[in-house]
Amino acid sequence: MDSVDASAAVGFRPDQLLGFRVGVTSDRRSEDLIAALERRGAEVLHAPTIRMATASDDAEVVEETRAVIAGRPDYLLATTSYGMRRWTEAADAAGLGEDLVDVLENARILVRGPKARGAVRAIGLDDEGMSERETTASLVDLVLRHDVQGATIAVQLHGYTDPAQLARLDAAGARVLAVAPYRWTAHEDQAKVTRLIDAICSGGLDAVTFTSAPAVEALLAAADAGGRRADVEAAFRSDVTAAAVGPVTAAPLVESGILPIVPDRFRMGALIRLVCEHLESAGVLRAETEAGPVELRGRMVSVAGQRAALSPVSRSLFRALMLADGATVSREELSDIAPEPLDAHAVDVAISRLRQALPDARVVATVVKRGFRIAVPL
Repeated sequence: MDSVDASAAVGFRPDQLLGFRVGVTSDRRSEDLIAALERRGAEVLHAPTIRMATASDDAEVVEETRAVIAGRPDYLLATTSYGMRRWTEAADAAGLGEDLVDVLENARILVRGPKARGAVRAIGLDDEGMSERETTASLVDLVLRHDVQGATIAVQLHGYTDPAQLARLDAAGARVLAVAPYRWTAHEDQAKVTRLIDAICSGGLDAVTFTSAPAVEALLAAADAGGRRADVEAAFRSDVTAAAVGPVTAAPLVESGILPIVPDRFRMGALIRLVCEHLESAGVLRAETEAGPVELRGRMVSVAGQRAALSPVSRSLFRALMLADGATVSREELSDIAPEPLDAHAVDVAISRLRQALPDARVVATVVKRGFRIAVPL
């Protein structure tokens, strides 16, 4: 079993996510995440919004490394395993590896999480402590428990500069030496990002996973550039679940008024398990109807054991009827709920198409001059 699935194996079923469509925005390690979701029955739309980029000649990283060696830091804040590995590899390639390790041996090393701790130990060093919440802010909290006035603090950045946290160190009187072994850049395949945005706005996705804050910011920036940010935010506040691997990743969503689901443990496996649990509990609707038991799982509907897939419009209308639990839903209400503009006639046409798509058309009943309802026994 791979490491991504290790913490998500409890209760695993190959049909856990049957009928659900999930967007994946990550680039690095996306294969593991996609495979885990597909093994559980999900259809996955992969649209990486950013990619990890390293300088082709590492010139900037080498200059930052020289500054750290010359500065002989009192503290090192190590944030990511990959970043520490990239940094030491670049230093070795420039002939600075031994000098860097010698300098860091005399620094007090604090790490953001267990993976960063492992990378520090892999180069023969040890740390004095780990942040409580595995966030950069928590790591800065940890070092600021000490008097850092006049101290030199080296910070291994994780993909992008975090100005607020570096400012806290500066305000405490520390001299900050930042090293960025890798950086995030917008992904070159923006057509995929556009398709992801379309799917979010049209009701074509049940959830979207995020494993880094820059991935969130890149998606919102792309939506903003296309004039669809308000639509994306509205979708995340209603029918599409945003799933973030941790609070740092969740922060840009929260700032936009979106409340994502976040696992207690900030790990990929925990994220997968949470997505499964959430969609199974909140995304599955059931009813006993005159045509037999009905279950709606994402875009998959089952009537008396017979399954059919619904289009985004049909699914949105059918979900509204299921949520009404047998009560009548007017044409006006259905028009407001649909992911595309519908007048009264278009609602009738859409309901006709829904009935054609259902294994048994009797599930949707017409209430003359009033609207439609699920045909539950009265």
